Amino acid sequence: MSFGMFAGLAVLVAPLPAVAHPQLPYRWTNVTVGAGGYAPGIVFSPAERGLAYLRTDMGGAYRWDAAAKRWLPLQDGNVVSSYMGIESIAPDPRDPAVVTMAAGMGANAPAAILRSADRGASWSITPVPFAMGGNEAGRGLGERLAVDPNRTTTLFFGSRHDGLWRSDDAGAHWTKLATFPVAGLGKPAPRQTHGGVAFVLFDPASGTPGRGSRRIWAGIADPGAVHLYRSEDGGARWRAVAGPGPEMLAVKAAIAADGTLYVGYATGIGQSDALDGAVWRFTPDGKGQDVTPPDHREGGVLGVAVAASVPGTVAISTLDRYKLGDTLWLSPDGGAHWDDLGPRSRRDVSASPFLLHEGKGADFGHWITGLAIDPFDAGHVAYTTGATVYATGAAGQARVDWAPWVRGIEQTAIITLTSPTGGAHLVSGFGDLAGFVHDDFAASPQPSFANPYLSNTNTLDYAGRKPSVIVRSGSLYANRPREASLGRSEDGGRSWVPVKLPAMGNPPARADLNGEAAISVSADGGTMLVATPEPLRTRDGGKTWLRVQGLPGSTRATADKVDPARFYAVSDRHVLGSRDGGAHFVPLAGQGLPADLSAARIRNREQQSTLVASPFAAGELWLKLGGQLWRSTDGGASFQPASGTLQVELFGLGKGWGRIPGLYAVGTLDGLRAVWRSDDLGKHWQRINDDGHQWGLRFRVISGDPRVVGRVYLGTDGRGLFYGDPAEEGE
Repeated sequence: MSFGMFAGLAVLVAPLPAVAHPQLPYRWTNVTVGAGGYAPGIVFSPAERGLAYLRTDMGGAYRWDAAAKRWLPLQDGNVVSSYMGIESIAPDPRDPAVVTMAAGMGANAPAAILRSADRGASWSITPVPFAMGGNEAGRGLGERLAVDPNRTTTLFFGSRHDGLWRSDDAGAHWTKLATFPVAGLGKPAPRQTHGGVAFVLFDPASGTPGRGSRRIWAGIADPGAVHLYRSEDGGARWRAVAGPGPEMLAVKAAIAADGTLYVGYATGIGQSDALDGAVWRFTPDGKGQDVTPPDHREGGVLGVAVAASVPGTVAISTLDRYKLGDTLWLSPDGGAHWDDLGPRSRRDVSASPFLLHEGKGADFGHWITGLAIDPFDAGHVAYTTGATVYATGAAGQARVDWAPWVRGIEQTAIITLTSPTGGAHLVSGFGDLAGFVHDDFAASPQPSFANPYLSNTNTLDYAGRKPSVIVRSGSLYANRPREASLGRSEDGGRSWVPVKLPAMGNPPARADLNGEAAISVSADGGTMLVATPEPLRTRDGGKTWLRVQGLPGSTRATADKVDPARFYAVSDRHVLGSRDGGAHFVPLAGQGLPADLSAARIRNREQQSTLVASPFAAGELWLKLGGQLWRSTDGGASFQPASGTLQVELFGLGKGWGRIPGLYAVGTLDGLRAVWRSDDLGKHWQRINDDGHQWGLRFRVISGDPRVVGRVYLGTDGRGLFYGDPAEEGE
């Protein structure tokens, strides 16, 4: 038998230029939300009680630490963005210290197998040629990665696009199985994906320790006549296994100690096309039986789990059960009878009140693809959703009480944030979760971004001299109605009123309902400007609107944080200014700037502003032009370079140690991409993150705190929201 072999090179990170960078020690802490994003899979270790792993679609992997009673992030030192999307994870079934995972965000992004011998504290990384989709549709399938319990150096991986792969040296080298009947569909078209080999499972009862398992199952989630295969000789030969009709894809599976296989089927791979499904039970010799719950009428079965400690106990969960709501069934007898846990379940979300952010009670959950039963305690069941992880210790009781199992998990995308000069020190704008006022960084925030509720907050602004006034713009999911995409708060973001613009044009239409129009507010809170195609201003809270003169259409305005009469903006050729409360804009001299300012143009609604007004002095402006910062202290009449050799991506201001503001940036200096601070107006920079705090280098927004010296806020794309403070000596 001949296989094409791929000998992966085990690496930690790409070598960096040998340049010494000044390092300023910082202490980094997550601002607590409590999960918040989609975790496609959760698995318990069969080798040690109290050990579990969680994989997320853009925030890396986590390990449950039973002693600390919290989840520990396992990839904060990772620098490869794509590796934060985890396709599959497999704890070693014999050695609790060993864990392996498949990492890769999408079909056109780098992919690797990561191996750890210390529970994920450190990783060896083997880049692989088969693409993954840790953040693509179908990321809840699996598990694709399997470790042979009878010879733990043998691993199989079911790829999305390129068939079935095998390693016999614990994941260091991989060969494609040429005899597997499904070779793969190849790289998909842009914005498309494949389900591929959805899961691989070894039957522990089919082998002996040291010699390997003989029986292996593999499920297929691509269109075709056959969706389940079985090997009886360790993977050398495969035979088709009959199941439900060809429209049903084999998407999820679990195997019991006696070799019985339970397979979840769906008509799609998720997260919006798995509209019907089924559950089948297969004996070790491949004979199948439909054991779908009789009252299952909608949704795919994307969660399947068995209880190792109680034979016959099986759990399944649904996905895309839109009309009836997703739920979980439990069977005590191998699928002969099912009990729907949904109607008798209760959820206590008091520790995660953000889950009420849409103004309704916490439902059973959505995007349920991760489902696991503790192998040491059949009553301990956990499942994942698009926003949290729920767990119960009483799955078999008359009433099932669930609570978020999320301490330590922060898996969200931060679009924007602001640190006002008064009130709460931090107000955030999230993707999917709207946003929050953070009064206590260690506690999950109460939801307040309602009226209007907007799933994404795209921009935030506060009135510099009246910081209780905050305005926001945002956008909704496409399938939800919207009456307003702008809001105003008079109490620091705790309550809101919608800001609505009049219909304009021919035929008349409102230009503020698509989420594209940013809103800004004057230093005294009295004037609001909206960046619609014909920019508008109001002085009476939105009752009446006037057209802004001299400001190009859809151009975001920046309010001076000290002088309420001043606003600023930047066009392709000029820095613009207004001294009459935004009524009229005129070109400013802008001496020192290049003639072409188009690099400062805002190109999408979630982009951070390239023109920032200092909260400490009237007329002090900071402009990002490409990777260069410029500073003006005379209201835009003149500018001076202010970033040295640092190539700046994101920047923000905070309270400094004297009259000079602290300057914070994400950028690249001498080949090192990192988080930086400058205390001398950008002449010199010190790195303030370190090799253990890199978070895939997935950054969205940064800002200092105008009231706390040295404090910085950093919003990531997947690992949540952080605040950093200078570390005390010895930390």
